[in-house]
Amino acid sequence: MNLTINVVDEQPSKSIVYLAGEIDAYTAPDLKEALIPLMRQEDQVVAVDLAEVNYMDSTGLGTFVSALKSSKEYNSKLTLVNIQDRVLRLFQITGLDEIMDIRASIRGGSE
Repeated sequence: MNLTINVVDEQPSKSIVYLAGEIDAYTAPDLKEALIPLMRQEDQVVAVDLAEVNYMDSTGLGTFVSALKSSKEYNSKLTLVNIQDRVLRLFQITGLDEIMDIRASIRGGSE
């Protein structure tokens, strides 16, 4: 399956990245190509909406770790929102839910 990536600039310093499909070894490079440049913008706030992502493997997790590292380097902010339970479980198993900002919704509180 493919991954659809739709980047919406809400404000000059805030973007929402809507994802749909599967994040795996085949699609993760496209996600990284879209996400990392956003994270390298000083003081950028990026919310990644994972509501339509039904599968992710370790390559996808690695992409989000790379994005998190870039966000710290460039003082930007990465938030993951609307994560389906089976994908959220990957973040919990690996402990990434402890270091990443994961929220129930774009406007809502934390999980």
